[in-house]
Amino acid sequence: MSQITWTIGDLAARTGLPVKTIRYYSDIGLLPMAERSVGGHRRYAPQALERLRLVQRLRALDTPIATITQLATGERTLSDLLVGELDLVQSRLAELRWRQATLQALDNCSRPEQLRRLEVLSRVQRLPEAHKDLSRAWERIIPASVPARLTDAIAAQAVPEPPRDPSPQEVLAYAELHSLTAHPDFLAYWVAPHVRDKASLYSELLDASELAADAVADGLPPRQGNALDHFAQACARAREEQDSPTFRAFMGAEFRGTVPLFRRYWQHVATVTADRRPNLGATHCWLVEGLGVM
Repeated sequence: MSQITWTIGDLAARTGLPVKTIRYYSDIGLLPMAERSVGGHRRYAPQALERLRLVQRLRALDTPIATITQLATGERTLSDLLVGELDLVQSRLAELRWRQATLQALDNCSRPEQLRRLEVLSRVQRLPEAHKDLSRAWERIIPASVPARLTDAIAAQAVPEPPRDPSPQEVLAYAELHSLTAHPDFLAYWVAPHVRDKASLYSELLDASELAADAVADGLPPRQGNALDHFAQACARAREEQDSPTFRAFMGAEFRGTVPLFRRYWQHVATVTADRRPNLGATHCWLVEGLGVM
């Protein structure tokens, strides 16, 4: 018995697709063609009908023809295709949620504030690139002499991932992070120009912040103690000076101008991450404020 085959018209009748569309699918290799009739007309095996129905279903999901062709040629499996399409949809949804929150952040504020926010928010609409930009900014901020393990410990807190389903406040906070890293005073704060051994200083400052974490978490005001002593002594050693009330007053005065800038950055980090635990910036500011406590 000869194999049953169909004409292009038969396929059109069974699928509801125009003949022109089926011919196009056939021309680009999506449909297996069994043979041609004596008159030169295309004949299709039953597998062509199955393939057409699969194409129809995938096109109903807006799957690109190029992607369906990869499936037909065996370059990708259906599972691979579905995973890839799901990832793409989720990425687009994340972009739309970010755009929605951005527009909401621009609403219900004064005209001058609206223009300021527009300038800040316009920098972070391409999320993968924006995150990379923030990471690169911190690579420039932290001195090159600081060991990688310390740099990574700081960056792990300082460079948060953008929220996937952000509120207007979170979108604005994330954008503000980018603006603050471009501020010259913010950069100068980390450079520590008067310190030769920056690696030791950074290590000791991280230790001091860890010692202060419980007090900050408990909402206690800055006070004398092990954490503050460790912090002040680390600053004194870095400048090759002696820790004393005079030195602490001097350091407190020196930090006074840039700490508000520093504090804002880490407050924005806390907003973006929605983390209630004290971050590196919160503990550092607590220690700086403690320099004036006698």
